[in-house]
Amino acid sequence: MNDRIFGILLIVLAVAYGWGATQLPAPFGGSEAVGPETFPLLLSMVLGLSSLYMIVRPDPDNAWPWSRTGIELVIAVVVLVLYAALLQPLGFILSTTLAVGTLCWRMGSAPVRAYLTGAASGVVVFLLFNFALDLALPLGVLSFLEVS
Repeated sequence: MNDRIFGILLIVLAVAYGWGATQLPAPFGGSEAVGPETFPLLLSMVLGLSSLYMIVRPDPDNAWPWSRTGIELVIAVVVLVLYAALLQPLGFILSTTLAVGTLCWRMGSAPVRAYLTGAASGVVVFLLFNFALDLALPLGVLSFLEVS
């Protein structure tokens, strides 16, 4: 029963997200085949289809894992919420380093390796977005580096 209720709520979210994507302004110079709404619309379709599957074929009800697994799930959600909140002020590289490093550490990696993985992930993805895709990500406190 919980899966069906959650599936219905996720369908509402998918519809709202898809509608919001259609409200994005057309890119400068006219519309293109792939515009700013393309990726959000794809995500909303995947979310909608996944939600329908949850409604039609729900898993058997399982008890919530209030053991170590449940605590780790709560920590992961808190880390991701903090990541979203700190993305603009700290910048992509630092917030990604902290989020990925913390999640890797919580999954059992040694702290130094976890945060080195986070730093490498943040830098590589930043460079890919900035240079290969030509999409700017926030630098935050590292704005003195100003990559162009």
